[in-house]
Amino acid sequence: MKTVLVSAVALIDPDGRILLAQRPEGKSMAGLWEFPGGKIESGETPEAALIRELQEELGIDTWASCLAPLTFASHSYDGFHLLMPLFVCRKWNGTPIPREGQKLAWVRAKDLRSYPMPEADVPLIPILRDWV
Repeated sequence: MKTVLVSAVALIDPDGRILLAQRPEGKSMAGLWEFPGGKIESGETPEAALIRELQEELGIDTWASCLAPLTFASHSYDGFHLLMPLFVCRKWNGTPIPREGQKLAWVRAKDLRSYPMPEADVPLIPILRDWV
């Protein structure tokens, strides 16, 4: 089974809310809410992938020094295994805007379970909730 490496981030605003992005129509798992991020390209570190993805998807800039590793997800889907480190970030430049047709929501940690998420993301919720 192929292993897919994806890097994700919990962006936390000054009010302690976490940014979720809804997967747009036409993508796998469309309609589900997830932490921003994306595939790690060959030769790219997880941090570099996040910096690139945040610029491409949300139009914001951050730095590796502002990405704190929190935990990771390891989950088997049909046809591939997902390995996804989750970082936390509280400092970035710009205001997140949806650049790829996705919807965005700033969510309190206690309300994360109200948003349907991919199976791999669900076990990250209590860890993140305890951390925030």
